[in-house]
Amino acid sequence: MNVLAVEQFRYSYDNLGYVIFGDSSAIAVDGGAVDEILEFLERRHLELQFVVNTHSHYDHTPGNEALLRNSPAKFLDCATLADRGRLELEGEDICVYATPGHTHDSLCFHVGTILITGDTLFNGTIGNCFSGDYHNFYLSIKKILTLPPTTVIYAGHDYVRDSMAMARHLEPDNTAVIRFLSGYDPRHVYSTLAEEMQINPYLRFNDEHIIKILRDMGLPCDTEWERWQSLMSLE
Repeated sequence: MNVLAVEQFRYSYDNLGYVIFGDSSAIAVDGGAVDEILEFLERRHLELQFVVNTHSHYDHTPGNEALLRNSPAKFLDCATLADRGRLELEGEDICVYATPGHTHDSLCFHVGTILITGDTLFNGTIGNCFSGDYHNFYLSIKKILTLPPTTVIYAGHDYVRDSMAMARHLEPDNTAVIRFLSGYDPRHVYSTLAEEMQINPYLRFNDEHIIKILRDMGLPCDTEWERWQSLMSLE
């Protein structure tokens, strides 16, 4: 059985889009880098089968129309994908997780060891809760945390420098932040879930260091849910 791969494309200032591909076919996820994606497909002799998005915010959908116009691909909206829970490419399953929180229609795509997270989870931080649904956002993050530590996080934006500045502000002595920044490459932006559990305060609501910080700030921290809400109030 063929193993699917993922290629990252940068567009606008800090947006990140992706192509999931096999030997002969592909799926575009948040394909704003239209010219680069079409060139990649042509060079690899790939046929685009689907155009999809991690959520419906305008900065993740600008490439949809052009990609559909220049390929035989079909568009699948977020609601349809959430209902299906999966996509298939060259006989391999791509798991689609509904992860409401940033928006009501937010999705993550799980391809082998890679999780394409859109604006649900960034490298070192999380998305704003534009939906206002903090509880479901909390459940979405909890779902992601059940994945293996080796899971590679491919996010919807490159916010690494800003997120690490926030992390260092909260934990000036966290050497993991410095290590992560030393390996940061804007040409290929990623982290592992294991790294996130060292550097991302928004995932570490059960970490004693984070609990102490919240307590010292006078924020509620007796329960996991309180700690999540307190961390979200720092955004």
